[in-house]
Amino acid sequence: MDFLELLLLMFLAAAAWLWMDSLRARETGIRAAREACAEEGLQLLDETVVIRSLRSARDEDGQLKLRRVYAFEYSDNGDNRRSGSVTMLGQQVEYLHVRPQLYVVPRAPERNDTLH
Repeated sequence: MDFLELLLLMFLAAAAWLWMDSLRARETGIRAAREACAEEGLQLLDETVVIRSLRSARDEDGQLKLRRVYAFEYSDNGDNRRSGSVTMLGQQVEYLHVRPQLYVVPRAPERNDTLH
């Protein structure tokens, strides 16, 4: 086996590891998004997440891991689409973002009472 074949074999092994690791992280991201939506009474649309970013980062112990950001869509009333995201560091959920709802708070009625 010459050097080129060994290099190609190492590249294929690294690609297979990245693919399997990404599948596990994606499944964890889907599960986290599904649970967050269920807790908030929201509907996870398409039952999936889509990768938006992949880069290296260090965890709290200083170990180099992959940070993946997955986007997903959810609905609060079944008639719209809103965006959320799950950030994974390695195989752990680092952040889960479900955009806050816009709540309209009614103004308090004005009082003409005089304070003495």
